[in-house]
Amino acid sequence: MQKFGFVFPGQGSQKLGMLADLASNNTSISETFDEASAALGLNLWEICQHDPDNILDQTHITQPVLLTASVAIARLWKEQGGSAPAILAGHSLGEYSALVCAGVLSLKDGVRVVHQRGKSMQAAVAEGTSKMAAIVGLENYQINEICDEAETVGAVSAANFNSPGQTVIAGETEAVDRAIVLCKEAGAKRALPLNVSVPSHCALMRPAAKKLETVLEGIEFNSPHTPVVQNVSADIYADPEQIKQNLIRQLYEPVLWVDCVRIMHKAGVSKLIECGPGKVLCGLIKRIESDIVCLGSEDEASLNSAIAEVSA
Repeated sequence: MQKFGFVFPGQGSQKLGMLADLASNNTSISETFDEASAALGLNLWEICQHDPDNILDQTHITQPVLLTASVAIARLWKEQGGSAPAILAGHSLGEYSALVCAGVLSLKDGVRVVHQRGKSMQAAVAEGTSKMAAIVGLENYQINEICDEAETVGAVSAANFNSPGQTVIAGETEAVDRAIVLCKEAGAKRALPLNVSVPSHCALMRPAAKKLETVLEGIEFNSPHTPVVQNVSADIYADPEQIKQNLIRQLYEPVLWVDCVRIMHKAGVSKLIECGPGKVLCGLIKRIESDIVCLGSEDEASLNSAIAEVSA
């Protein structure tokens, strides 16, 4: 059997009705959502299926919903006889899903942490003062140089190195707008603002990181039973305290997703399963390491196909 891993998506992968197909025949999906909902005092399944109060896309709700969805799929994978992954990684918020599945955090603690993480992120910046933008077609060094130049009018930096030639920047509105202009002048194929409520993974999130540090002080961290590649360094850690510190840094340092995927490839991984709604990460992975097969898992057909694929 070939070596495979799980990857867990971050914000932006949520959608109304997600996992409904899996839940229709598998009680473990609703059981996982019940467990997470009880920890928060919120009906997360009702939110992700019907969203009666129109809050699914609010970051402090999105984060625990996606975490729960990813963990529910990983649990169902095991329940249906899927073999254990050799390695785990998650994009931004998805790193928390990976850590729950690796036994570093309990699901109860995980959803509580990301719920507070979302609140702290939202509180760190005033509405309308910040922005994120996707830049396509420039090298990393060009992005960094442009951000340095644009910082004459405010804070801006690379936030997500998502795939070769696709980077997200984040910072204060005026500085991001200036960087967009400079990126276009430098020959970017696209330089477009993103519809997000908070500028993740940049210096503006340092106040949120301080609050997260306080929250994490009261949470039990264990050593992972499966290796987890962390965003801030694209490396693997066994020490629970180091893992915790990396989560704090992750709020204001860029997500090194390209390097995370390459580390898994170097470790001998030939297949990755995206544990969560959608296939955003599969699209990125194809552009990073084209010989890695990436498979979805969001419905009965794709989950069964993926289990069969890695067992072959």
